[in-house]
Amino acid sequence: MIFASVSNFFFQFAFLEFLLIIFLAFICDFDVFFAKFAKDHNHRMLITHSIIPSIVIIILGLIFLWPALVIGGIVYFVHIIVDSFDWGTNFFYFPKKPFGLKLLILDEELQDLPKYLSEYKNPESFFDSKYYGSRFNIAFEIILFILMVITILIFALEYTLVILLYFVFLTFHLLRHYRLKKIEAS
Repeated sequence: MIFASVSNFFFQFAFLEFLLIIFLAFICDFDVFFAKFAKDHNHRMLITHSIIPSIVIIILGLIFLWPALVIGGIVYFVHIIVDSFDWGTNFFYFPKKPFGLKLLILDEELQDLPKYLSEYKNPESFFDSKYYGSRFNIAFEIILFILMVITILIFALEYTLVILLYFVFLTFHLLRHYRLKKIEAS
């Protein structure tokens, strides 16, 4: 929403274009529904968490001279880069191994990941507990929310109600988090 708002200042996007940019910024996270097919049940090892889709989207935007699609591809790419900070993504897809800073996973955990995943009833819980157990991640999310509200108010006031989408997807993330916690507690 931050990128969509700031770029709206320059391009005056139609409402659907504004929503397209936001949608492309997070669509790759819907691959959590296919995590069971990913290496080590890590949805970030799927092609959707590589730079390939963002490059395709940017190229299509350039071919059709559609700024909203180009910016949508850029925000997709930024999402992949940001995801590489915590435990990495399959950035280039073909090596099939995590790329990035991997700040939330220790080298020993990465080297023997199946062992650590086996400690959970649902392997996805390993990644979930790492993410939500990080105070830095929670603080970063809060800071991004504040920046999102400020940029929408400054650059895209007409789309202020789009902030409600944030709460819809936050609810999705939290419901998934609490479902995994419930599985582990049972």
